[in-house]
Amino acid sequence: MISLQYPLDGLSELQLDKPLSIAIGHFDGVHRGHQNVIRRAVEEAKAAGQLSAVMTFDPHPKEVLGQGDQYYRCLTPLNVKTKLFAELGVDLVFVMSFDLSFASITPERFVDEVLRGLRAKQVVVGFDFTFGSKGAGNAEELKRLGSPDIDVHIVEPLYENEGKVSSTWVRESLEKGDLETASLLLDRAYEITGTVVHGDGRGRTIGFPTANIDFDYPYVSPRLGVYAVVAWLDGRPYPGVLNHGMKPTFNKEGVQPVMEAHLFDFNRDIYGEKIRIEFRSFVRTEKKFSSVDELIKQIGRDSDQVREQFSN
Repeated sequence: MISLQYPLDGLSELQLDKPLSIAIGHFDGVHRGHQNVIRRAVEEAKAAGQLSAVMTFDPHPKEVLGQGDQYYRCLTPLNVKTKLFAELGVDLVFVMSFDLSFASITPERFVDEVLRGLRAKQVVVGFDFTFGSKGAGNAEELKRLGSPDIDVHIVEPLYENEGKVSSTWVRESLEKGDLETASLLLDRAYEITGTVVHGDGRGRTIGFPTANIDFDYPYVSPRLGVYAVVAWLDGRPYPGVLNHGMKPTFNKEGVQPVMEAHLFDFNRDIYGEKIRIEFRSFVRTEKKFSSVDELIKQIGRDSDQVREQFSN
């Protein structure tokens, strides 16, 4: 992973021994549509004896440009994106710092100073790619500016059930609790990582100890409710149920939502440890119960349902 900032200085120090075939995009989610763009860059690199690369941006361009506060929350943080890029066969990842200076460059300067500066010989982008100040350049303009020394490949959209696979669709699916669609678009389970922290300790007193999670990143939050999850600790999976909500049986209004996971057949002190949560299915919406006994019975029913799900 190579960090870049515009204007690019010290490119000669990179000492790249081959020209590049590079996929460009923010790629939040690295969903199946993104994967098609990245795989195309890898395939073109192999065919031409080049290095395959991805250029991504941090933070999200729309966050910097004030085009939506929701982009502060990510589907896939940078360290996970780079891992997924590697699994797709990418040799190099360039992380371009997206600031107002970079946002203001013309399409011509992006091609001349950035792409030619990196020795890009092939560039792969999605059909809706825009670049340069105020998105003045599009994929066809990139083709024109790249000629004759940079070949530009434009990847057409991927459709699923007549809908275009996109990060927006993934976000909307999570907000609805539609994990089946989110997983289909991502080609994997949606996940978050964090640290296990102390909560109010109430779960242990009612027979369902929980791991309260402090997120590592500002993730896109799924719908409030109860989920079947798999928690990963020290490389081992542990099935369980997770409540994402306000704990209305105990709390008054105005509190922030929390995530707490009850792991089946697990009894170990994991405070301060890293945990990764894979969301497998939505079980039910969060409810307020008239008594703690009713809550205990419902958690028991939720646990039985999820155990059965994982056993099939």
